[in-house]
Amino acid sequence: MPVRRFTRGLRFQLTASYGVFFTLLLLALAFIFRTALASNINQENDANQSEDWGALKGYLRVERGTPQFHYDHDDPDEAATASRLKRVYLILNEKGTVIEESPSFSSLTILPASRTPATERIKHDIQRGVVTWEARDEEGHPYQVRGGVWGDVYETNRRYYVAIGRSIAYSRTLLQNFTWLCWGVVPLAIIAGSWLGWINAGRALGPVLQVARLAQRISGSNLSLRIPARGAHDELDYLISTFNQMIGRLENSFTQIRQFSIDVSHELRTPITIIRGQLEVALFTAQTSEQYRDAIVSSLQDIERLSQIVRALLLLSQAETGQVLLQKSPLDLAAVVHDITEQFEIPAEGAGVHLSSSVADEPVTIEADRVQIERMLSNLLSNAMKFTPEGGEVRVGLSKRDDQAELIVEDTGVGIPADHLPHIFDRFYRVASPSVSASPEKGLGLGLSFVAWIAKAHNGSVNVESEPGKGTRFIVRLPLSPAPSPGNEQNLIATHG
Repeated sequence: MPVRRFTRGLRFQLTASYGVFFTLLLLALAFIFRTALASNINQENDANQSEDWGALKGYLRVERGTPQFHYDHDDPDEAATASRLKRVYLILNEKGTVIEESPSFSSLTILPASRTPATERIKHDIQRGVVTWEARDEEGHPYQVRGGVWGDVYETNRRYYVAIGRSIAYSRTLLQNFTWLCWGVVPLAIIAGSWLGWINAGRALGPVLQVARLAQRISGSNLSLRIPARGAHDELDYLISTFNQMIGRLENSFTQIRQFSIDVSHELRTPITIIRGQLEVALFTAQTSEQYRDAIVSSLQDIERLSQIVRALLLLSQAETGQVLLQKSPLDLAAVVHDITEQFEIPAEGAGVHLSSSVADEPVTIEADRVQIERMLSNLLSNAMKFTPEGGEVRVGLSKRDDQAELIVEDTGVGIPADHLPHIFDRFYRVASPSVSASPEKGLGLGLSFVAWIAKAHNGSVNVESEPGKGTRFIVRLPLSPAPSPGNEQNLIATHG
């Protein structure tokens, strides 16, 4: 099993593929270079043989049936050429009779296997014209032989067959040495290349293993850990960035789940304790049906409050996790503000609070979900009225600022201390006020959380300004829709008219 796991490892597979590729490449290069070298050697031998054949025609004369070499004996180059031609050469007459043969030529055989004398080969091929072939001497040294019909210019009526040989032992030794060099170097190069591939694969996979070790340290209790980028801006850095983003999403999900659990346990503990206490008191102390009825009614009210908390928590959790789909469409925010403000006029009058609005005369069009926008405005107005004492004032304003719609809900209530402002959008966060009752009827502490989520879901923002004893101002900014075409503008007016 360890061997099997080793061979399945990515490092081994990369090294093996690199080694196979490197082997094929070296073998192909060795074959190409050897073929090119053999071709060059053969061309050089053919060129040397043609040069000797031309020199033979210039030097050789047959006078009265006797071959003679005519050259300048005082010229060292001509003397060396004539000496080389005489070393391995043969001349026959038209009948195939040997006129002259050098001792070296007589020892040549065509092939070591057949041991056919070179002279017999020439007699057999005397009618074929110029031919080139190979032979070997008694010691096995290779020779290249060229033979052909030759006519003496001084004896035009006679033809002779002449053959000359040239040693190609050096060329064959050179080619053989190159072949052995390839067989010796290629395996060493393959081993060295595979070893280098193993090292490079280890270096390339080292950061991956480091990322894996760091990833193993990340668990549900330390999701804040992040894998540091290498700064190479390569594929591995892209993988690290993607992995960190995934961990960030997981951290957000764990945080939301943990927060949901904390909120539920915190908010449900008190109502459940109250319900249990009421029922226990009724069980042990109630003596009449009216007393039992009062305990049951009180418990049902607390149970209704529990239901409201659970529904609100579920809706907020679904919204924050993207499970609530917004049905966005062009919406005239001015008309919505006007409608919601009218709905709060009667409750405001009953609480002794003056409610006023200042809305732009022209349409303020945004891309939004009408239900959620109405929920956001209702929560802001409800929150303002709860913490504004009798005789106070709540004002709603809507205007355009650059490419945004600015909605302002302000009151002259008790205000919020500065140290509480960073937390007012948190779930269940409520600010106790000595002048305004903080009883459970004042709310669940989730309204402003909904406001923050709705503004964010519409690519907007919400800010708060407050001063204790003077009031609070909530400022919501939402992006405006692009100006509609004339045709669409008529449809929008008809829809919201």
